[in-house]
Amino acid sequence: MKQNIKKIYGVIGFPLIHSFSATFFNRKFQAENTDAEYRNFELPDIEALPGILTGESRLAGLNVTIPYKEQVIQFLDDLDPLAARAGAVNVIKILPGKGGKVSPLFRLVGYNSDVMGFTDSMRPLLKEGHRRALVLGTGGASKAVCVGLDMLGVEATLVSRTKRRGVLTYGDLTPEVMADHTVIVNTTPLGMYPNVDTAPDIPYDLITPQHLCYDLLYNPDVTTFMRYSQAHGATVKNGLEMLLLQAFRSWDIWQQ
Repeated sequence: MKQNIKKIYGVIGFPLIHSFSATFFNRKFQAENTDAEYRNFELPDIEALPGILTGESRLAGLNVTIPYKEQVIQFLDDLDPLAARAGAVNVIKILPGKGGKVSPLFRLVGYNSDVMGFTDSMRPLLKEGHRRALVLGTGGASKAVCVGLDMLGVEATLVSRTKRRGVLTYGDLTPEVMADHTVIVNTTPLGMYPNVDTAPDIPYDLITPQHLCYDLLYNPDVTTFMRYSQAHGATVKNGLEMLLLQAFRSWDIWQQ
């Protein structure tokens, strides 16, 4: 490993076996002759984050993935307006020389590049009848998706295993609900490598060729959710393009 690297970037989450971020960024750095390295920081507990931040003085920025996009906010000193609106963060910019919560040596600013990555990826797929969406899952990624859908003029309804106000359960997905919501976005980890045979428990037999089914997962390329939906004629897409678009925006944020 190089010992004279100028800057280090990385991703925090747990687990990270599914993440392509390190491969993407390190190839980018090599291709552009950028004096930097990108690392995986697998954290079983978010409370380990301050130790990562104070233990590596060359850290300049972090991505945040499952399950910490909401939990990480407690450690941040500022939030970009879009991240504040989403209530979730997937990019952290580390600003040296300004005392913050974690250390007097730096401040942490949170951003959400997922919103624009999702919006830019979803926009070309939308048709006139795509007015309402079911968003499967209620974690940090779902918050970014809901903000993105609102920006696209699509009304979002959350779906969860747990009954709560304003949120449907999977048992609430009647024929009427499925017919009225022709966009379905999976933000859960169900189907992610290595558990590739799992999928959200929705009534796939009620999916039609009018449906657009988008999975934020990108490993494997075709998830079980996508395969089941496509079998009923739906348009499907995985999250790889969103991953790349949000990664480009992450880099822009770090370089600002």
